[in-house]
Amino acid sequence: MTDEPQVTQEEQEQPQEGLDVEALQTERDELFDRLQRLAAEFDNFRKRSAREAASTIERANERLVKELLPVLDDLARALHAADEHEDAKLEDGVRLVHRSLADLLAKEGLAEIGTTGAFDPHVHEALLSQPSEAAEGDVIEVVQKGYTLGDKVLRPARVVVSAGAPAVPEDDED
Repeated sequence: MTDEPQVTQEEQEQPQEGLDVEALQTERDELFDRLQRLAAEFDNFRKRSAREAASTIERANERLVKELLPVLDDLARALHAADEHEDAKLEDGVRLVHRSLADLLAKEGLAEIGTTGAFDPHVHEALLSQPSEAAEGDVIEVVQKGYTLGDKVLRPARVVVSAGAPAVPEDDED
């Protein structure tokens, strides 16, 4: 036998385990750093998206207000005509303002909901039901117009619905 110390298998594995632990800790630290960077990037993205959405809304509102300015001018002219008590001019001015606003909103996709024919619960709101000569369930009067913007109902049309023909009182013969 030699005087050299004999190395057991356990002693040979210990330095290997130390290297494995160090490698795992380094990998963990790298992954943690990546996670923090990714979280920061996501937070920045969220904030940037919110700013862009607010900016888009502001630009859309600006465009709509810019297009409403001529209607405001027409209304001012109609009020000026009212001050001068020119009834015909006042009526013409109000009609001009109404037509200008209706045309502008139609250009933006606003459409009036049709109220002829049968009651449609998707676009009509029945305020009451009255007996009439019209068929039961038909719209007989419009209390307030309804509008859609594209496919979305902005305000349902408020209507009176027919309850059918009025009941005829029977004459009692005694």
